[in-house]
Formats: sequence, structure tokens, C-alpha cells
Amino acid sequence: MSLLFTPYSIGSLELRNRIVIPPMCQYSACEGEASDWHLIHYGQLACSGAGLLIIEATAVVPEGRITPGDLGLWSDTTEAALKRVIAAIRQYSPMPIAIQLAHAGRKASSQLPWEGGQLMTEEQGGWPTLAPSSLPHAPHEAAPQALDREGMLRIKQAFVAAAKRAHNIGFEAIEVHAAHGYLLHEYLSPLANIRSDEYGGTPENRMRFPLEVFEAVRATVPLEIPVGIRISATDWVEGGWDIEQSIRFGLALKERGCAYIHVSSGGVSPQQKIPPGPGYQVALAARIKREIGLPTIAVGLITEPEQAEAIVASGQADLVAIGRGMMYDPRWPWHAAAKLGAQVAAPRPYWRSPPQSAGKIFGDVGVGQR
Repeated sequence: MSLLFTPYSIGSLELRNRIVIPPMCQYSACEGEASDWHLIHYGQLACSGAGLLIIEATAVVPEGRITPGDLGLWSDTTEAALKRVIAAIRQYSPMPIAIQLAHAGRKASSQLPWEGGQLMTEEQGGWPTLAPSSLPHAPHEAAPQALDREGMLRIKQAFVAAAKRAHNIGFEAIEVHAAHGYLLHEYLSPLANIRSDEYGGTPENRMRFPLEVFEAVRATVPLEIPVGIRISATDWVEGGWDIEQSIRFGLALKERGCAYIHVSSGGVSPQQKIPPGPGYQVALAARIKREIGLPTIAVGLITEPEQAEAIVASGQADLVAIGRGMMYDPRWPWHAAAKLGAQVAAPRPYWRSPPQSAGKIFGDVGVGQR
């Protein structure tokens, strides 16, 4: 039996299998509002047979967007636009859906990736960026404004307000984004945080604000809604955030009711030296799972069904996130089930589609049955 296709529970949230679709920015919103593109994009992914779908990094305030095209959840209009998308998907897919709440920090105000992805000036339509310290992400970029206590409180309250809106929409889980060089990761990393107050210096001080934000989000939604976190387990830069500090952070999160840890890496410094290769972050996830004991999601260049199966079967992670591979092949779980002799849920109109060589890959749970 394939372990990848066995059920798994994150708290009270039951998943049909261990395949996760991770947050993948689409840069296709208008003033933070979800568009028809999101309906098309997430609609097809919700019919893929994966166990969990996590909506892309969603800014809690307008200035927290990576680009002008980022999804947002800071107003009644952004809430209504996203609710329309989720309500449409709910008519046809029983897949649990989570959302990742984020603030881009000093990496905000950037061009769309296909327009270069560089930091925009205000003349180009950009906006001032915020960070724990007035240090630019890259030497040629303008320095961000260092957050004071009032600004930090505003951002924490924005995470809380967005979490309430996410609950109103009906998301089954919330993921706090503390990875990839964005604001909460900037507080964690000594490469971006050189504060001299109680939010800088020691690892415990650098962890303080991310933990405060996590606690506030966790306290905002009912306990049956799992609240997890995505972290960069290492900066891949000497003297930066590393796996040992990530374990200390994870243990502190566990004490505060964290439901799972989604293990990524890098993003805080252009000096990073990432070792390329299939599953290059899996060892980080394995150590976090072993030493912290929370449900753990592995992600990063995991492309083959046999590779994903081996990660789960060997106990390196509880769940496997398939990102770019899922965008390239939105039916990845179908094809993985065929290879591994398993079954997935699929919309009934598609039940006649698999070739005979795939075997019986569709189970008994059909569209709209929850």
C-alpha cells in the first residue's frame, strides 16, 4: 500500500492523502482582489486529488504585498472577492483549503516577476517598505524603514484581522508565512535584524515578534482551525538563520499550539548558496520532524511519485508539497496514484478519463460529497 495515499490528520482537519499543494504566488490580483484567474487556477488544482490546497501568500496590508499583483485580505472588498472564488470551488471539490497570510517586509514593492522582479521606486508605482532594521535586501536597493513598536502592533493587528476574514470565508486552516526573506523571516535572521531592543540580538529576541504574531493568529480563530507556519529552515549564508535556531523556534511554536511546520529555506539574502538537487530541503524537514515532533511538510524539487512516496515511507516528513510540478501537471496526484497503485478523489465527469493502463485510480468519494 502507498503511504503517500493514506489519510492524515492535522489536528481535527482530516486529509485524504499526504499530497499538499503549497502556496504559489500568481501575481494576478487587482488591488489585492482575487480575479477570475484565481477561480480558474485554484478550481483546477482543487480537482487534482491532492489532500490539501494552500492558497498563495496573501498580504494582510496593501504595503505588505510583494508586487502590485499580490492577493490581499485586508478589506471587505478583498474578502468578498476571495470568498467568491472559494464558494465556487466548494460546489465541485471536497478538498480542504488553507490560506497563507503574509507580509513581504523589505521585499515588498517589487515588479511582477515577468517584468523583472526588481524593487520599484515610488515613481514606478512602488511604495516605502518596512523591516525590522533599515537594511536593504540587496546593496543597490533603497533601505526600508525600520519598524517602531506602533508599526509592529499595526502589523500584528492586521494579521489578526486577516485571520478573522479567512475564518469568515471558510478556510479550514491558516498558514503564517515566516519564510523566504519576508517580514517575519527578516525578524528571525541576524542578516536582516540588527535591532538593539528586545526584538533583536539573541535568537530568543529575534523570535519574539514572529511568535507574538503566531500567538495572536492562533488566539483569533477557533481551536478546530489548525494554524501552521512556513519557515526557511536555513538562510544558506554563514552567520545567518540556521537549522539549530529553526529547531528552537519550532519548539517555541509547539508550546503555542502550532499545528504543523512547512519547511522551506533561503530567501533573505542574495548571498545565499543553495545546493541544487532533487529534494534538497528534505533533510531539513526530517530533522525538524524528528526533533520537534510536529506534523511536517517537506517541499522543494520533489517531482516524482516514487520520490514523494520514499520521503513519507522513510519518515522524513508527514506530508509532501508539490509546487511547480503541480502547475506543470495539475493532475499530478492522478498520475502518481496510477504509478503507486492508489486511488484519489476526482470529479465524476472525469471518472471515464483514465486509460486502462492506469487501473482504478478514482475512489468512491465524488464531487460535492464532504
